[in-house]
Formats: sequence, structure tokens, C-alpha cells
Amino acid sequence: MTLAPTRPTWPAPLALLLGPDASELLGVTLGGYGGRLTALRVVTVGVQPGGATVVQYAADVQRADGTTTRETLAATTGSRIPQGAAVLAGRGVEVGVWRWPQDPALPALATAAHPGRLAVALHALGIPRETPPHVKVRAYRPGRRAVLELTGGGPRLFLKIVRPDAVQGLRERHDLLAPHVPVPRPLATTPDGMLVLPEAAGTPVRTLLSRGTPPPPPTALAAVLDALPPALLELPARRTHLQRVRHFADVLTHTAVGADDERAELDALTARLADVDGGAHPSVPVHGDFYESQLLASSGRITGLLDVDTAGRGHRIDEWATLLAHLSVLALHGSPAARGYGAQVLAHAEQRFPRAQLRPRIAAAVLGLATGPFRVQQEGWREHTQERQRLATRWARG
Repeated sequence: MTLAPTRPTWPAPLALLLGPDASELLGVTLGGYGGRLTALRVVTVGVQPGGATVVQYAADVQRADGTTTRETLAATTGSRIPQGAAVLAGRGVEVGVWRWPQDPALPALATAAHPGRLAVALHALGIPRETPPHVKVRAYRPGRRAVLELTGGGPRLFLKIVRPDAVQGLRERHDLLAPHVPVPRPLATTPDGMLVLPEAAGTPVRTLLSRGTPPPPPTALAAVLDALPPALLELPARRTHLQRVRHFADVLTHTAVGADDERAELDALTARLADVDGGAHPSVPVHGDFYESQLLASSGRITGLLDVDTAGRGHRIDEWATLLAHLSVLALHGSPAARGYGAQVLAHAEQRFPRAQLRPRIAAAVLGLATGPFRVQQEGWREHTQERQRLATRWARG
């Protein structure tokens, strides 16, 4: 079965995993479990410029007893193949494959996704539940991380599943931040990569915008950023969006940008951003991925700050640029509230940073977001990609 109309410009691993041969590869894997693949749909696609690819699928699988189940499958190539994955070959490309929740890079996932085993594990951690919890998947990036929500049998909890070598550092970030900003303090961790978190108070700012509820003023956002502890300066700095422009452009070239005129526009934007004078900015503590979905609020105050994996050393101007990029993309897709809020935040930010240094950073962040429609296989992804690329160009022009 063909999953998508492949393009001749796609790298071989991408063309394989999105084309008809993917069904045969995955069917071989399921055959080992006594299942037969009857339908396959691409859910997410991650591509690195070097060709490494990871694809998540939703699969309909017919069992020996005639019943059909919906399962999540993953296939990876190149450097994205984790140790422990079953490796097959197709058209000269090695492919690592697995079924949810047996992600070889996330060993804690098999326990976390099974209510009975999870209840036993939580009891051993001193977090007993009256009954096995209901487990809802909130996010899954194959080979990288998962977020699960637990309800029933006790208070609502969230599990963050990461690679085992990352869990201690993530806990330390939470413990470091919790006394200063509204970051949930972990209840427990496990050596195989599970972090147990309490529910944070408040409503996501993105939800407030969708409801037409007034979001917190920019001064409330600034107060949270100002409260980030100086100890974050001891942690590594992440590459900024401006520093990653070439990476974003390469991903787009490999995936969503095909026509000559589209490539010419992308090349022009990349060249413009490469020539930007970003200015000198002091290193300060940063969240690292500061935007409306990471912020919970109530009564005009920020009450929760999520996903602190990226917290460390950086530049404050990039925090505002990231938020403004996300708000401008929301506005692009028809959110008047996001447009109005973005105007407030922009006015606040441009009182603090030169327009000529802020707006190219917003453009670079929007260019990163332009990789999103293809990654999540959004309907009409080509048109949505071009809309975001044109938005990035407008920001770059000031």
C-alpha cells in the first residue's frame, strides 16, 4: 500500500519509509508477533539533513483470532536506529523497527504504558494508587521521549519518559528550578528513564487564547524569566534559531520544498539571515523553548512552566523571539487572539531589544516551525510550509 506520493528529490531513507515498501518491511516485523498488517498511516516524520529518518505510523493489525487492533509502529534509519531495535533491510537501506511501547531507546515506556505494571512500579516508588491508573499518551517522539497522563486511583500525575542517561539531568533541572519558578518538583525517578511529576496548576496560555480568555500580560512573562536562577548559567547553552537556520533550510529542502521558485525563495531567506548582525547580548538563565504551550496561567499570573529539558545558558532576546514566532504562526492560522497578544508581546520586547536584532531571530524561529507541517503530516502540508516560509521572510525584512 502506498502511504504518500513520494518525490524524486527525497533521500532514499525517506522515500523508502513513506513509500509502498514500508508496508512490506513493517509487515515482516508484525508477522513475528502473529499479526497481519491491513492498513498503515504515517503520523509523524523526522528527517536529519544527513539522511537519518524516523517515522511513526498508525497501523491496523489483524490478529490470528480475527480481531483487529490499532497499533503504533516506528521505523528509523541511519544514526536514529537505537541499540536494541530489530534491523531489517530494504532497497539497500538498514531500517530499525519496533512496536509501541517497546521502544529500545526508552526502556521505561513498556512499564509506564501498562496500567498494572505501572501501579506496581509507583507503589515501589512510594506513590501508591487505589486502582491501576488510566494512562493517556500526551506526546511521543520515537526514540526520544514520551509524556503520559495518569488519572484514576489517585491524583492526576504526569510521566516523562526519556533515555536513561538523561533522566538524572532532567530531575536536577526540575529540582534546581522549582524553588524559583512554578516548575513541578519531581515525585520520583527510575534509573530506566521515568520521571514522575505532579499536575501543575493553571491553564495553558494557548488554551486561554483559543477560548478568548485574557492571557497574562507580557510583564508577567518577564517576571518568570527574571526569576530563573543564576545556577542555570552553569549548564550548557543551546544553539540559537539563528545558528540553526542552515539546518532548518536543509530539512525543508529534503522534505517539503521542491519547486525551483520555492528553493530560490528559501535560499534568499537563508542568505539574508546568515548576514544578520545579531548584536552582543549577555548570557543569562533561559528556559530554552519559551512559548505559549509551555506556560500555564491563572488570573493573569504564570502558574506553571513546563518542559524544562532545554533550560540553561542563553540570551533573553531569543526567549522573546521564540514566543513571538509561535504566536505569529498561530495568528497565521486564523487566531485573532494570538494576533492581538503577539502585538502586545512584540511591543514589550521591542522596548528592550533592537528591532533589527529581534525580528531576524523571530524569522529564524518561524523557519524552524516551517518544518512542522511535513513532520506531523498535516493535511495540505506543502501549502502550510510555504505560508510559514513567507511569514519568516516578512519577519526577516523587518
